[in-house]
Amino acid sequence: MRTSALQYLYLQKPVTTVIIICTIALLPWLNSDFYTKGEPREASVAVSMTESGNWILPEVYAGEFAYKPPMTHWLMAVFSLPRGHVSEFTSRLPSALAQIILAGFVLAFFGKRIRFQEAFIATLLLITCFEIHRAGMTARVDMLLTAFVVLGLMQLYRWENKLELKGLPVIIPLLFSCAVLTKGPVGIILPLFIFFVYLLLLRKYTFRKIFKSLLYTGISSMFIPMLWYAEAYRQGGEDFLNVALAENFGRFFHLNESNINYEMGHEEGFFYNFITLLSGFIPWTLLPVFSLFGVKWRLPHKSFKQIMKDAWQRFLSMEKMKKFSLVAAACIIFFYTIPSSKRSVYLMPAYPFLSILLAQYFIYITENRSKVTRIFAYVLTTLASVVFIAGMLTMTGAADFNALAAKFTTEESALHAVEGITGMFACDNIASAAIMLLLLISIITIIYQTTKRINLKILYATILLTFCINLFIDGIVMRSIKNDSSARPFAEQTVRDYGLKDNVYVMNNLREYSNLYGMNFYMGNTFLNFEKENPENGYFLTTEKDVKKVMERYGTQYRFEQLSISERQGDIRSKAILFRFGRRR
Repeated sequence: MRTSALQYLYLQKPVTTVIIICTIALLPWLNSDFYTKGEPREASVAVSMTESGNWILPEVYAGEFAYKPPMTHWLMAVFSLPRGHVSEFTSRLPSALAQIILAGFVLAFFGKRIRFQEAFIATLLLITCFEIHRAGMTARVDMLLTAFVVLGLMQLYRWENKLELKGLPVIIPLLFSCAVLTKGPVGIILPLFIFFVYLLLLRKYTFRKIFKSLLYTGISSMFIPMLWYAEAYRQGGEDFLNVALAENFGRFFHLNESNINYEMGHEEGFFYNFITLLSGFIPWTLLPVFSLFGVKWRLPHKSFKQIMKDAWQRFLSMEKMKKFSLVAAACIIFFYTIPSSKRSVYLMPAYPFLSILLAQYFIYITENRSKVTRIFAYVLTTLASVVFIAGMLTMTGAADFNALAAKFTTEESALHAVEGITGMFACDNIASAAIMLLLLISIITIIYQTTKRINLKILYATILLTFCINLFIDGIVMRSIKNDSSARPFAEQTVRDYGLKDNVYVMNNLREYSNLYGMNFYMGNTFLNFEKENPENGYFLTTEKDVKKVMERYGTQYRFEQLSISERQGDIRSKAILFRFGRRR
């Protein structure tokens, strides 16, 4: 009996299947404009590398140097060399490739050690959940760091499981060296902390053996990064050292920030990490929530001490792979509860291990409480159907959502966003039409599968629907929002109208002013520092919210003539203003 192409790929080429899915989900949507200040800030480092030839500590944004080690920026610059310039696509490509490679290795690694179906579903959950999918399309360092850390942890597991810590495979320090060169010492401290806890819980090795293994791994992993740190310190001196200490240790130990010209930010409370995990795994965190309804809760007739003792025994008797995943996820979450500075992307190395645990639970729920899976599928299908109908009404002209939005809000940015999104539904937009067709197919598929008795196929159909919803968001909704929030139009207009080049000054003090990273990227990374250069005349860029402060401080020394103001707020959430200035005599 012949199998379908999809069955063949799943049964014979599962890793290839995952890579294809990841590629379709990410690569076609990388070319949209930057719409946050973080992405152009990182991309500008690669611009400086390619233009200045300084690949160690290049200067960006009015004389400042990069806050983070250069691995991500090196890759951005290398990927940009064939095109001759750094673009949004080449800036986001390292993150996208990191996610694709990570997904393939997650399936290959876990597929050999647990039930293959669990590993396959876990990989699909991983690449369709909100946080990982978003990070794979962003020009930031976090996805690359996650890939290096998780792949390194996999190799540490193999080292213990196969070699019992004898020798040290060269791939381990190489991966962690890359992790350190991506975001600093956390790239080796975090995985060694996880492995230390795991080895202790195995109760198989002496403390001396564990300490010796970790020490060799740590020293060998820091050798290559120390070459970069030494050269960076030679170029940047005390300024580089202050930033490096603040970024890598100041955030963690709540140290004083007086030696740097910006605040660490992202300070959150203890429960922040748990909230971001719930939101980061959307929509898959909804299924466990649904499974709680209808459960008959019975209080155990045991003391709390006995309950904890039984739980500990169950943990110790777990299969090795499940124990390693649980330890890794728990240690990562605990590790990032310590610093006051918290962000959702810090927890991404925990996602592959949590996805394994979720997949095992989902399969159990699907096989034993199928009604939960069906209800979850119905809810997701209903939401997708509403989106599809709204899209079709827009494409056919049967509904005017621009006029409808105007009745509920007068916010200019919101109206522009609605206008942009509805514009993406134009009949001549082939990509939008293809996405809508795929969304329809996924809705029909899940409706069809809910009429059958094979509950596991309903779970797979739900994953397919989530994949198509992500395509809809990336290819239609976010594509329009990104372009609408971009600094590109105003940057290109000012360069064209005033011939700006090497004569544009900005403030570079994040404690007092906003930095226009998007404008800097789209204007060629040529901004000069107004306060350091002390110029006689030129052009000056600032934000609408900073104008008053600038005029109060420098209005008596310079004459400022406003030339242009951006129509939209863009990535800085404030309109940009261009001035011509000259020193008063």
